[in-house]
This record gives sequence, C-alpha cells and structure tokens, in this order.
Amino acid sequence: MYHRPRLAAVAAGILLFTAAGATVPASAAPHRSTAGRLAPATALVTDARWGGHGSFDRIVIDVRGTLPPVTVRPVKVLRYDGTGHKVPLAGKYFLEIKLSPAAAHNDAGRSVYRGPRLIKIYLPTLKGLAQTGDFEGVVTFGAAFDTKPVYKTAKLHAPERFVIDVRRPPAGG
Repeated sequence: MYHRPRLAAVAAGILLFTAAGATVPASAAPHRSTAGRLAPATALVTDARWGGHGSFDRIVIDVRGTLPPVTVRPVKVLRYDGTGHKVPLAGKYFLEIKLSPAAAHNDAGRSVYRGPRLIKIYLPTLKGLAQTGDFEGVVTFGAAFDTKPVYKTAKLHAPERFVIDVRRPPAGG
C-alpha cells in the first residue's frame, strides 16, 4: 500500500520531465556539426550572394547548421510570404527557392540573415534577387531573369550552402 503513492509520484515526475524537454524550441537544441562545433538544430539562413562565371551565373545561399531540404521551382510571379504582395523585381521569368525547415532569425526574433532583401543585379542571366519570406519555418527567395532559366543545383558542405548555377545563353543568342 505504501508503494503506490511513491510510484505515482515517480511517474508524475517522469511525465513532467519529458513534457519540459518537449517544449524546447528546435533551434535551441544544438547538435554537433561535422566540424565539431555546436550547430543549431533548425538551419539558420545567414546570407545570399551571387557571381558571374564564364558560362553561368551563380546564386549561393549560406546556412548555419545542417542544410535543410530545398525546392526550386519556376513561378509566373514572385510574392512575399505572409502578405502575398508582389515582389518588385524586373524580369520575365522567376525562380522560387524554399528552404524548410529553416529560419533567418534566432529564437529572440532577431535577424541572423545579413544578405540583400531586394537587389537588382546586372549579370548576363541573373537580374535580381530577393528574400521573400522567413515565415513559419520556411525561408524563401526569389530570383529574376530576362530569359527562361536553365539551371542545376548543388548542396555544398563545410561551410553549408545551397548553390544554383544558371546557364548563360550562347553569345549572340
């Protein structure tokens, strides 16, 4: 008879401990990266950059933590996540780039993203880039082009980054 109250108290303690652990935000629960440093469990998008190369233009998205799944798809128009407002990038063709699960802000709500929010670019293929969302675990970018983009993607590591290479049209075409 004396053991049942003790068993109930132990069971309640286990449940409370388990429930408290479940409320820790994903980005607050660090894990070891391949370099041995502590990295956030939720990928943090820290920068976006671009460059022109001999036969292609490149977009690079830098991530702190493990690179999340990324989708790239052509869209007719770019819109800001949350509001649905049109993104003011000039171009005839657009790519939407989504990283999820990811964030561009820390648990305190401060931005960790240091790249451009909206920028016109003067490369042969790439004409503009915008961060279009950081909403509910999804970070979204939009890229603008004057010609239909022919692209390939890659995930690169140490440091973690996602790359989109967009082929330039042949000279004179």
